Amino acid sequence: MRKIETCISPDLVHLHDLEGKTVVVVDIFRASSTMVTALSNGVHCIKPLKDLEECRSYKDQNWLIAGERDGKQAEGFDLGNSPLAFLDNIFAGKNLAMTTTNGTRAISLAENDSREILIGAFLNLQATVDYLKGTTNDVLVLCAGWKGKFNLEDSLFAGALSLELGWKHNCDATLAMEALFQKAEKNLTGFLQKASHTKRLQNHQLEKDIDFCLHLNKYRSVIYLDSGLLKMKPSEKNKKRLSQQKNSLNS
Repeated sequence: MRKIETCISPDLVHLHDLEGKTVVVVDIFRASSTMVTALSNGVHCIKPLKDLEECRSYKDQNWLIAGERDGKQAEGFDLGNSPLAFLDNIFAGKNLAMTTTNGTRAISLAENDSREILIGAFLNLQATVDYLKGTTNDVLVLCAGWKGKFNLEDSLFAGALSLELGWKHNCDATLAMEALFQKAEKNLTGFLQKASHTKRLQNHQLEKDIDFCLHLNKYRSVIYLDSGLLKMKPSEKNKKRLSQQKNSLNS
């Protein structure tokens, strides 16, 4: 029987065994939501980076660069950390280098030890659930939090993911997050009104970002890390099309 557990902060990830597990990194407000949106709207790949200067250097390689610190767009970057900036396939085909306050750090902490890294958001919750049900790996949900601190929105996602998977577990954090989501699921926006990061984003007039990030299942995209790059796994329909193209070329 596969198991699921929750790490409520990147600063606690050293207490978890990542070996052989699929780690689902989640940063609802806003990194993981932005990554899912960008790749679902045609961005070719995303290079997640911890450091502002390293990310900025990708500009010389003709990459788009997105940088965010403390909820604001970093100086000298093309973009910040808003999923709304990537709608309507506006950057389709582009490569994106991205650094954020919490999300990209969480990815880096899981990169070396886990079997697989996925990017989770409410926007692609069901697609992520369906993919995980088709694997054999145990799962760790890694909440990006806020500068090492627990936050509500990422933890709510952990509860939602576990409830949808329906796996048995003995993880107290996951059990708590399931109960939290069951209390909040009918009105996520209202439940999160007093959350610290909600207030932080509201101070920057980012209410539209908040609303967008809390949409359930807007995309059928499974986002994964492949050799340091975030990509979208091909859908079954696209896999069939690519196979037909390959067979046609070989015939």
